Amino acid sequence: MMIAIPLEDGKLSPHFGHCAKFALIQTDDKNAITARRDIDAPPHEPGLLPNWLHERGVNLILCGGMGPRALELFAQKGIDVITGAPIETPEALIAAHFAGTLQTASNSCDH
Repeated sequence: MMIAIPLEDGKLSPHFGHCAKFALIQTDDKNAITARRDIDAPPHEPGLLPNWLHERGVNLILCGGMGPRALELFAQKGIDVITGAPIETPEALIAAHFAGTLQTASNSCDH
């Protein structure tokens, strides 16, 4: 599985579409992290990120908030999105997700 997490100062960015970087984290069938790459986000452009992340093999996004249209576009690409994630390191978020203990809040984006 390839998981994308928007980054700001090494932790989850609450502004998915406006983050500076993405952590792309590969996990194995035992839910262990096998690789991590931090890559610069492309310039903000509506509708760009679903294709861009799909091309990089992303299956899951952990984020703070995402608008309904973006959620729809990611779903069309077969990418699952979990919104309302707390501002933590990617490793802490993934560990909590796989342990079933990830505490999410409401989706913080409505556009």
